[in-house]
Amino acid sequence: MDSVKATKSVGGRGKPKSTKSVSRSSKAGLQFPVGRVSRYLKAGRYAKRVGSGSPVYLSAVLEYLAAEVLELAGNAARDNKKNRITPRHIQLAVRNDDELGKLLGKVTIANGGVLPKIHQTLLPSKKGKGKDEIGSASQEF
Repeated sequence: MDSVKATKSVGGRGKPKSTKSVSRSSKAGLQFPVGRVSRYLKAGRYAKRVGSGSPVYLSAVLEYLAAEVLELAGNAARDNKKNRITPRHIQLAVRNDDELGKLLGKVTIANGGVLPKIHQTLLPSKKGKGKDEIGSASQEF
């Protein structure tokens, strides 16, 4: 009977010694690091104390935003027949989306370029042109 108690390591206080540590990110089902976000929140001195749920929530929000931008940028890359996402694709994705454009309105994306747009006043006018009317030779193609 004493040998049965010796082989069992059940009971007592604290965790059993053979348990493997599980990260808070995997507990929450996230890819973004909850522990690192928690450390940054504490080091940033945004508040005296940081609750246990706030870094999990913030990591989830950051992961969602990153996934949203990457999905739209991947679509932009595929539209341009490319396999690799470049800053240009991120720029096109962000500026063509209303909500992301508002969120990142004041942000400059390096090597992103600008959205292709021709101002209306620069376009040739449509009025007054008939089939038999001859316009400027340089403007007609």
